[in-house]
Amino acid sequence: MSFRVIEGGRTDGAAAGLLIVGASAVVTMAGGLRRGPSQAETATLQVDPTTEDGAGEPVVATWGDRIAGVGPRAQVEAGLEAAGLPLSRFARLDAAGGIVTPGLIDPHTHLLFAGSREGELQLRQRGAGYLEILAAGGGILSTVAATRAASADDLLVHGRRWLDEMLLHGVTTIEAKSGYGLDLRTELRLLEVAHQLGQEGPIDVLPTWLGAHAVPPEFRDRRDPAEAYVRHLLDEQLPGVAAQGRARFADVFCERGVFSSDHSRRILAAAEAFGMRPRLHADELAPSGGAELAAELGALSADHLAAPSAAGIEALAAAADSNRPVVAVVLPATTWFLMKPSGAPARTFIDRGIPVALGTDFNPGTSPTASLPLAMTVACLSLKLTPSEALTAVTINAAHALGIGDVVGSIEPDKQADLVVWRVPSVDQIPYWPAADLVRAVVKRGRPLLHRE
Repeated sequence: MSFRVIEGGRTDGAAAGLLIVGASAVVTMAGGLRRGPSQAETATLQVDPTTEDGAGEPVVATWGDRIAGVGPRAQVEAGLEAAGLPLSRFARLDAAGGIVTPGLIDPHTHLLFAGSREGELQLRQRGAGYLEILAAGGGILSTVAATRAASADDLLVHGRRWLDEMLLHGVTTIEAKSGYGLDLRTELRLLEVAHQLGQEGPIDVLPTWLGAHAVPPEFRDRRDPAEAYVRHLLDEQLPGVAAQGRARFADVFCERGVFSSDHSRRILAAAEAFGMRPRLHADELAPSGGAELAAELGALSADHLAAPSAAGIEALAAAADSNRPVVAVVLPATTWFLMKPSGAPARTFIDRGIPVALGTDFNPGTSPTASLPLAMTVACLSLKLTPSEALTAVTINAAHALGIGDVVGSIEPDKQADLVVWRVPSVDQIPYWPAADLVRAVVKRGRPLLHRE
């Protein structure tokens, strides 16, 4: 791993705090979930040119694993001293004219799998569709076969490799789905490994049970394969997953040719009774009732949404006006990699007041990228998000898509000290340089990790 701990930047001993100085701006994202016009509001603090000796430069102070203060340097330093936190206890991290943002949050990944599927790229170039490849035993089922054969140690090595990659791009929290086992034994293995990786850190990993990702081969000779597998999920797999206690969320691939909205409703209702909050793969390939179901269930998020119906958009807009908004998690790298002519109608979502988040959908078949900044670039180019809207979508709105908006996603006192120092002077430049190495430093729970001087 190419990050190293900054000398003196410990969260114990002599330097229990950290003061980030020298930033051109601090993008706080304070103020909660964004939707509609507020999706573009970043609550940015900039240098006050009327002050002298750097007193008006924006700084961020952390103490232990929490944000201790943010604002003009003179004001923050005075507040720390008044709170009994002497400046001598703070290590300093120089942003060198870059911006500071909350740590990025990827709300949709398929982190753990074995094997790869690069051959499908050429199949798609020849016109093969997603469901056509799946029906022929490729796609998800190819990865299922490889993942069932992988040991926990194999999966740990794989997960560490890609979490390191994500950290290099400023990501400090991710959601990680199971779904490449489709049997109880492998699903439990995937969830346990995801939990272990989160315990190891530094990235927080939030596990999701996605047993309803596809119908596995052993059920395909049944009279009604999807229904038979749903019964297995309800009677055997879900109780086992609940007993293990690792899955925080439940998800279903609600799509024509996979699981219907009725199947999805039954699975997610049963999972919620076990304490797993519902999320949903919805309307990725065709209108399937997924957006409507997400609104009906009060799901944390509806993900993909590349082909929602007009009724589905209305349902999400109505939910956004209620006290149970469903975050639309759009995955632009997926439609890009699938060579689709269009992606999710993100501009329509924003215009209708639906909160939008972005994820990578990192997986071996349809979105083999671990770079959330690259997903931001594609969102700006393909979905017409502005850079500020895209940054909101990978910070505070992504946090709310995971139900942790009160913990991370913004730079506010008492929230977890997850931060990124960028080697660019403005938000606009993050998606402007596709696939560039733009991260100077990452701070996770107050612990500074440095990538580049």
